[in-house]
Amino acid sequence: MAEENTITTMPALALRGLTVFPNMLLHFDVSRESSVHALDKAMSDNSSVFLVSQRNLSVEEPGEKDLFSIGTICTIRQLLRMPGDNVRVMVEGVSRGRLLELSAADACLTAQVETLPASQPVRQTARTEALVRTAYGLFEHYVELSPRLNSDLLLSILSSDDPGYIADYIAQNIPMRTEDKQAILEETNPVRRLSRLSQFLRRETEVLELEQDIESKVRQQVAGTQRDFVLREQLKVIQSELGETGGGDDEMAEYHSRIDAMQAPEETREKLRKELSRLEKQPFGSAEGAVLRGYLDACLDLPWGKKTRDRLDVEAARKSLDADHYGLSKVKERVLEFLAVKQLAPDLKGQILCLVGPPGVGKTSVAMSVAKATRRKLTRVSLGGVHDEAEIRGHRKTYVGAMPGRIIAAVQQAGTCNPLMVLDEIDKLGSDQRGDPASALLEVLDPEQNSTFRDHFLEIPFDLSEVLFITTANTTETIPRPLLDRMEIIELPSYTDEEKLQIARRHLLPKEMKRHGLRKTQLRITDEAIRAVIAGYTKESGVRVLERELASLCRKAAMRIVSTGVKSVSITEKGLEELLGPRKFRPELRSHAPRVGVVNGLAWTSVGGELLEAEANVVPGSGKLELTGNLGDVMKESCRTALSYIRAHADTLGVEADFYKTKDIHVHFPEGAVPKDGPSAGVAVTTALVSALTGIPVRGDVAMTGEVTLQGRVLAIGGLREKTMAALREGIRTVLIPADNLPDLEEIDPAVRAALRFVPVRDADGVLANALAVSKPETELSPMPETAACGPKGGRALIQ
Repeated sequence: MAEENTITTMPALALRGLTVFPNMLLHFDVSRESSVHALDKAMSDNSSVFLVSQRNLSVEEPGEKDLFSIGTICTIRQLLRMPGDNVRVMVEGVSRGRLLELSAADACLTAQVETLPASQPVRQTARTEALVRTAYGLFEHYVELSPRLNSDLLLSILSSDDPGYIADYIAQNIPMRTEDKQAILEETNPVRRLSRLSQFLRRETEVLELEQDIESKVRQQVAGTQRDFVLREQLKVIQSELGETGGGDDEMAEYHSRIDAMQAPEETREKLRKELSRLEKQPFGSAEGAVLRGYLDACLDLPWGKKTRDRLDVEAARKSLDADHYGLSKVKERVLEFLAVKQLAPDLKGQILCLVGPPGVGKTSVAMSVAKATRRKLTRVSLGGVHDEAEIRGHRKTYVGAMPGRIIAAVQQAGTCNPLMVLDEIDKLGSDQRGDPASALLEVLDPEQNSTFRDHFLEIPFDLSEVLFITTANTTETIPRPLLDRMEIIELPSYTDEEKLQIARRHLLPKEMKRHGLRKTQLRITDEAIRAVIAGYTKESGVRVLERELASLCRKAAMRIVSTGVKSVSITEKGLEELLGPRKFRPELRSHAPRVGVVNGLAWTSVGGELLEAEANVVPGSGKLELTGNLGDVMKESCRTALSYIRAHADTLGVEADFYKTKDIHVHFPEGAVPKDGPSAGVAVTTALVSALTGIPVRGDVAMTGEVTLQGRVLAIGGLREKTMAALREGIRTVLIPADNLPDLEEIDPAVRAALRFVPVRDADGVLANALAVSKPETELSPMPETAACGPKGGRALIQ
């Protein structure tokens, strides 16, 4: 009886697409250096060798996690050196073994293997006999269907009635998937092993029957195609004898001339010549001929070597940008810097700009202005909602309906190999089982790789290094980090009301009047009316809604001119409600009276800043904390952190020490259907809770932003520009900001800096001291405590 469960250390070979079974002879070639060393070591030590299959055939240097746990302990019967450092080896399987540990020593893999005991003889029962006969029948049918197998294989198993041996022998000698063979090798029970093999055999025979059926149909189709080909060749000879020329020859000649004339690398032209040669051999009307024609047309229509000459005049570009856009000084400065560098270093590559900002601030129009300034052809690719990687790289031309990806299609549409390509909504890419488009864009936007970009449809490299890429996004949060690292971020901030007025007066209103057929003398809108539209009918960071409202005014004016016969229409602030209806937003009606448990928080969204009220209510109870308002995980954590801070400082804050036992607390953010999350609601929640617990009202003319730690420190936040503009729109005049955000005040618009009073705070005590009102009548607020004055240069004193 064989020794059971012995543990031995021996050399190991990782097999790719091959499985060895016990009691079987098998020869194969070995080329991997580590595997050759393992065989040499086994021969020199006169030891066994452990053969185990890889999980993934593409792994060149497999580790323990890349190998299956069950393999075969083998002895080497023959070793033959072949030319080219290859070795042909014959091995005989001895027993199954379990891999316990794998290490790399002496330039080869060494495995610690537990020998699995051989199975005991199976008691012959009616069920076992039936299973063996079923396996005989299936294998015999399989040998009949497979022309590659010798019928002598049947004789080797007819003389055996051991289910385990029969299963191992059949699995060793027929082509099966590696996973299926491994499943049979790992099954130690002989009866279950043979039963599983029978299932695999039944499936394989069904596949072979389908293959033969398909092959028969293909043979019939090929015979018909060859007959057509012979007849058409005969027809060509007859036409030639009659002096008639065929249209096919003219088509091939045109393809040849176009390939010779294209300004592409020689390897590309050679590839196209090979495809053209295949097309010439195809019979007329064949499906493959149509595929080859579509492929050649797609390749030849690309602008190989065609370029537009850039206009690198910085001053002319500056005038063009100023004429198309108001403000955006930093964006214009960066674009002009790019043109200046391009003028000094024409071969400089790798400058990929990403314009980030809320909707409607002019990201796409800035890119269009850059194309106009540089005189490059403009092409746009919308990436919003793209989930399929083939949308970027294209489909293999063997698929039905295959076509190039969007990048190559955009270059083809532009007609030059150096266009300005705008990749819109790059932050809205998706991914699913069809691939990750963001990963496909890495090659497109990488200056080290895009000179040899390969579209799956073209299968030949195309140089994208001359393309000027400008991408747009609403936020960088959803852009994958590797993709973000390849781009230079340029932020387009929200517009102030004064900037919106200038944009409406200079760009939007003339554009809409032209669209609606109105002359300058037919419609006049006062500045006060435009300001009223901005304040009362729009609430956005950009000017998209403002443009729609101005279009509505133009329609009303056109209707009045046509229906009443008046020659001109003047619109003032007083007549707006008659034309646009009641005002949608009335920030001046917001109550700034102190209220208990209600705090004006500031939030950043993808469409700009928002004033977000935080409400807290305290009632007698047992210490329950209720959070409502569709809050995310970060805001829920902020609420719990604020509660812990108040408990730790209850004596200082004048809060009952056992409030967490005797009070139920409810924190609510209105507009519960809108998802809310972010790390800047801590100070607002803390202030609301303290106000609700102490009964001291919160100043209604104060807004705040910042995160609070358990020790009460106020942490810095982002999006300060958008948040402060939201406070100004809502009539707030005092904003509490983290002290660490003071340098960010330089980025805020001067008009906003002049209109708001900023109070820097470092801890929660400073927040409460500035936000809570003393017990006085609502019309008489307590003065703000004196703080060191600070603010940007050029602004008035922001801190009293």
